[in-house]
Amino acid sequence: MESAPAIFAGTVFALFGAGLLLWTGVRVAHRAPVAQGVSPVASATLAALAGAVALLLAAWCFTRL
Repeated sequence: MESAPAIFAGTVFALFGAGLLLWTGVRVAHRAPVAQGVSPVASATLAALAGAVALLLAAWCFTRL
């Protein structure tokens, strides 16, 4: 039962990271803004970086099992 929090956190991070990367990729592919009022390159880069960090945190959580 001690691994349940790590599984839950890893799942949340994985779903968030994958969803954010997928959403950012679709927005960039359609040349739609990722964030209103911000440079398209900067917002896409920051969103992709946040998604990648979330996936890295998910991997780290899953290694704690």
